[in-house]
Amino acid sequence: MHYAGSMTPAHATRAGLHSRVITRVRAVGRGLQAFTPAVDLGVRLFVASVFFKSGLTKIATWSSTLSLFENEYAVPLLPPEVAAYLGTGVELLFPVLLAIGLGTRFSAFVLFVFNIIAVVSYPDLGAVGLRDHQTWGLLLLVTLLHGPGKLSLDHLVARRFPAP
Repeated sequence: MHYAGSMTPAHATRAGLHSRVITRVRAVGRGLQAFTPAVDLGVRLFVASVFFKSGLTKIATWSSTLSLFENEYAVPLLPPEVAAYLGTGVELLFPVLLAIGLGTRFSAFVLFVFNIIAVVSYPDLGAVGLRDHQTWGLLLLVTLLHGPGKLSLDHLVARRFPAP
């Protein structure tokens, strides 16, 4: 006998399977969530190392850096020497802040804009260089939009001094 609103055995089996699948998918999602802080930190450290190493290269060969800014890079609105100092300063300061997670969103924004300026200013970048800058820009955008994560000084400060 079949009653209106009751499930057939086949429907009950499918509903049970559906419920078990949803439960397992949610459990996997919760398990993956545990890796989020480490991934956030890894993204920040990876991008920070790229920009910081570039800054170290600039100060190691300052005369070459000035020559590049005078002859190769076409930084808009700035004299070459000022652009060289500012660019090097950005590459040495903001990656450190990004890596430790202090002022993370602001640092990611500054490096994101700096990355765009670098692409625009160097016409001979090439396909591989452009792809690298796109990758770095995307990772900076993720950090900018997602935030620093739990393994950051920003998170520690927010926990210690919650907003009113």
